Amino acid sequence: MQVLNSFSKTRLAWLLLLLSIIFFESSALFFEHVMNLAPCVMCVYERVAMMGIGIAALIGLIAPKNGLLRWLGLAGWGYGAYRGLELAYQHVGFQFNPSPFATCDLFVKFPSWAPLNHWAPWMFEAYGDCAKIVWGFLGLSMPQWLVIIFAANLIVWAIMVIAQFFGNKR
Repeated sequence: MQVLNSFSKTRLAWLLLLLSIIFFESSALFFEHVMNLAPCVMCVYERVAMMGIGIAALIGLIAPKNGLLRWLGLAGWGYGAYRGLELAYQHVGFQFNPSPFATCDLFVKFPSWAPLNHWAPWMFEAYGDCAKIVWGFLGLSMPQWLVIIFAANLIVWAIMVIAQFFGNKR
């Protein structure tokens, strides 16, 4: 755990987290703009959760040895991963337990102070159906993969948080 504690205080650790988020966000944009798969409202919200982890990675990247910034980064990472897992799990429910009484919104709803779908519609505008499975890999739909990705983030996050309590013994 001391090794992970030391690693969490390096820019490399936070850079790896940021690069993984950039990869996943780029993949989402590839699916949308190259493969022409229409993102749904839940897809857009899952993107925002992923971006939350990316922002947390940037905070940790600024000064990973600074306890306050590292803990802010860890808090943002944990929150983003938890919310993403929650959203992806709900999205899986829309796909595999369709019901006219449990559907996602028709349009994304962002706060008036951050209308992301107006600022960057190419990334945050939704026009797909949440219940429709438009892509699969190894027998899993995209939201199922997101459950795995967000859950893996939560597991790694929990290990890193626990490692914070195992500092160098002198």
